[in-house]
Amino acid sequence: QVQLVESGGGLVQAGGSLRLSCAASGRTFRAYAMGWFRQTPGKEREFVARISGGGETTDYTDSVKGRFTISRENAKNTVYLQMNSLNSEDTAVYYCAAGRVYSVYAKWYDYWGQGTQVTVSS
Repeated sequence: QVQLVESGGGLVQAGGSLRLSCAASGRTFRAYAMGWFRQTPGKEREFVARISGGGETTDYTDSVKGRFTISRENAKNTVYLQMNSLNSEDTAVYYCAAGRVYSVYAKWYDYWGQGTQVTVSS
């Protein structure tokens, strides 16, 4: 069982930055690929970024490439999402997720955090 707790969300002006953190419980954190997803009301959860268990491989949805960076510190059981040049379209609830499969699809992730709200004002 893995428990995930996100933090770092908030209100930021367009063009600003935020760093989300996701702290995981358990001693097998390295065994899990980690993903960040986001969701707005009335829409499906959307893939944002993923990182492999060792941190060697990352991937992003096109709309955040060059602006967002996913990273992880396995010694701290933590994954991060650095978000720069934020715009109003980035406003959403952001979720971190852990799974045995390195995937862009939410269905392959077994554990989810409670979400953290990111609001970008224009």
